[in-house]
Amino acid sequence: MTQDRTWRKSSYSDGTEDGECVEVSLAHDALVRDSKNASGGVLAFSSPAWQDLLRSLGSR
Repeated sequence: MTQDRTWRKSSYSDGTEDGECVEVSLAHDALVRDSKNASGGVLAFSSPAWQDLLRSLGSR
């Protein structure tokens, strides 16, 4: 499931391949994983829940 997706690393990972942060994959849903443990677990958000989360974070 997660291997077939395109993952983007957070800009807060210092721009290096070894930077440790989170990655997100957006398709019909949003998956979030730890970039230093790509084969570990993921958080799954529905598209509306992901948009709500981003709105909430943007209002801080």
